[in-house]
Amino acid sequence: MKVLETERLTLRLQTTEDADFILELVNDPSWLQFIGDRGVRTVEDAREYILNSINMYEKSGFCFYLVERKEDNIPLGICGLVKRDSLEDVDIGFAFLPTYWGKGYAYEAASAVLAYGLDTLGLKRIVAITTQDNYASAKLLEKVGLKFERLVQLSNDEEELKLFSLDRSTV
Repeated sequence: MKVLETERLTLRLQTTEDADFILELVNDPSWLQFIGDRGVRTVEDAREYILNSINMYEKSGFCFYLVERKEDNIPLGICGLVKRDSLEDVDIGFAFLPTYWGKGYAYEAASAVLAYGLDTLGLKRIVAITTQDNYASAKLLEKVGLKFERLVQLSNDEEELKLFSLDRSTV
């Protein structure tokens, strides 16, 4: 199901047919370095990962969407919103295969997701977290309008992460 569309991209709900792509994405070295190992080792694990995303969508009305290039329906990455137990606010996240970095796809997808969260879902505050050494993601978050707020430590992680936010409740 298509959720968002931009000039070059379609953002849609993941399906279990996306399992091969998700398996590749979550095991890419950049994912493992900056996001972490999710223990997805098989296509069946990837299907479970996708079903969790679908469950989140059914519960909250948002999740991580599969980002496809319109011209050829090639999956590039994921981008969306998530409500983590360890964060008070809804959080935007994205990950793309390195082949598609530097082409503006992540910016285009993140801008659309942010607008969707604020304007369609009516969220007043959206946050994002990155590792302290993930300079590319931090730069992109600032480019779409989030500002560095503080370092945070999530309950399941010993590493301090950078927390970025966009707060419309103070506007």
